[in-house]
Amino acid sequence: MKRVVVKVGSAVLTENDAIALQRMRNLVDFLVELRKSSEVILVSSGAVAAGYTALKLDRSILQNKQALASIGQPILMKKYAKKFATHGILTAQVLVTAANFKMEDESRKIKDTVDTLLSNGVIPIINENDATTTKELVVGDNDQLSAYVAKYTDSDLLIILSDIDAYYDKDPRKFSDAKALKTVNSVDADELEKDATPHGAFATGGILTKLKAANYLLNNKIDMVLTSGYNLDDIKSLMLEGNHTGGTLFTCSN
Repeated sequence: MKRVVVKVGSAVLTENDAIALQRMRNLVDFLVELRKSSEVILVSSGAVAAGYTALKLDRSILQNKQALASIGQPILMKKYAKKFATHGILTAQVLVTAANFKMEDESRKIKDTVDTLLSNGVIPIINENDATTTKELVVGDNDQLSAYVAKYTDSDLLIILSDIDAYYDKDPRKFSDAKALKTVNSVDADELEKDATPHGAFATGGILTKLKAANYLLNNKIDMVLTSGYNLDDIKSLMLEGNHTGGTLFTCSN
């Protein structure tokens, strides 16, 4: 059975400084369908946003963002657990940092935990441990984190559900004739040197971090899909029906 990592960003999970519950419900419903044919690992942002719903701290201060993350993690997990429970599915939280994957012993332990959860029908929900690390909060490395998860759990595919619905040949916000690239086999080195362009109050990445994740996975012979998390029609079409109607597939295969 194929193993798939699905990463959902803060921009998708939040709306008007709160968790976008309908989008979360749509995501859960999709993952329930997907797990009928694939093992599913969820990498979720949104802890800071969830914390902000309970305590309005200034998010421009790093210590406040860490505090919000620690408040928000259990709130976020409770919402996920409740929605998966309606389908009779148990969830588990796995807190990691990018640094964990740089040590062989720790990365193996993460994989062992994930393997055990999946073999028992549990959906692992992997969160970046923002309360004790700063890198993800500062540079938007959650996309890279999900790429590490895909590699070190021996997954076949990473799906990034984002406010960015595809990789375009030019910036679609600046050029009306920008075209979405359906399939990409390599990422131009120049594209990896551009500045990050995050969207939204809780977002910290942008297209740059997604291209870095794609480049990392391509170098490790793992495919990645970048598509909309607002409207799941394209990813449903690809994963549930085998029709590539939208979004970008980064793949080594021709």
